[in-house]
Amino acid sequence: MDKTIHWGILGCGSIARKFAQDLQTVPNAQLTAVASRSTENAQNFANQYNARTYYTSYETLCKDDNIDIIYIATPHVFHHEQTLLCLHHKKAVLCEKPFAMNKEQVQEMITLAQKNKLFLMEALWTYFLPHYQELLSIINNKELGAIRSLTADFGYYSTFDPDSRVYNKALGGGSLLDIGIYPLFAALSMIGYPDDIQASANMTSTGVDENCHIKLQYKSGVSASLYSTITKKTKTEAILVFEEGTIHIHSQFHKPTSFTIEKNGKKETRKFPVTTFGYNFEAAHAQEMLLAEKTESPIMSFDKSLQLIQLLDQVRQQINLIY
Repeated sequence: MDKTIHWGILGCGSIARKFAQDLQTVPNAQLTAVASRSTENAQNFANQYNARTYYTSYETLCKDDNIDIIYIATPHVFHHEQTLLCLHHKKAVLCEKPFAMNKEQVQEMITLAQKNKLFLMEALWTYFLPHYQELLSIINNKELGAIRSLTADFGYYSTFDPDSRVYNKALGGGSLLDIGIYPLFAALSMIGYPDDIQASANMTSTGVDENCHIKLQYKSGVSASLYSTITKKTKTEAILVFEEGTIHIHSQFHKPTSFTIEKNGKKETRKFPVTTFGYNFEAAHAQEMLLAEKTESPIMSFDKSLQLIQLLDQVRQQINLIY
């Protein structure tokens, strides 16, 4: 493989556009091809983000010998099928979160990647953002002692439309898989896998959750209170209480942002200026893995993805959200 990493993008929606724009800032990255089932969308996307070519067939994209890695940016109900398609054609994959619809699908994706010795990673971009890496360093080094509790929310208002991605059950609609995954990920990455899960939700007429309350308990006495909704805009912040202080991760905690540390009555705000949307950090990490001939990220590892989808499965079971 030469130093340039040739990318393909599967799906040309809003997240794909942000990723493509940020990819232009990543050294040695080349957007080689994009694919959409709409010729107009594919052509316009390719023109806007300087892709060398475009396709109206996902399989044709996967067959392009010039591509090293494919970023999958379609609704999550399609992630399993499309990841397998890419892997069968010997393409490395960076797949948007959630990885798939359940743990069984995620395990199948991982198994095929391992069999074909291909790089595969869930694109949980928050993990790679500067503020989040700094935050994890503070936690791991116990600069404020042990964590006592976490509170995190994510909410936005979406007009009810039974055919939209957010409300349509056939497209994996609902708040939990779309945005509730972020507070759950925060708890998993900061505290670990819980010993007890309690969840409740209000369901829409289309059978998906319009909001979801989750309480995680740990044998150590630590707790996490998490909330997601598609019926109103919330602060989308996270607050960590430690033995010796607190950290307030400002809105929106899952995006490039800042946080404030309070200890002994003193406050310190740490800022992390980012000029992109923030997707460039995960893209650069994926390239590093490819150049090092790694098939798994040490940060967003297979174990982390399996734990995250298992948490989502357990919450779905409690709120009776069945796809």
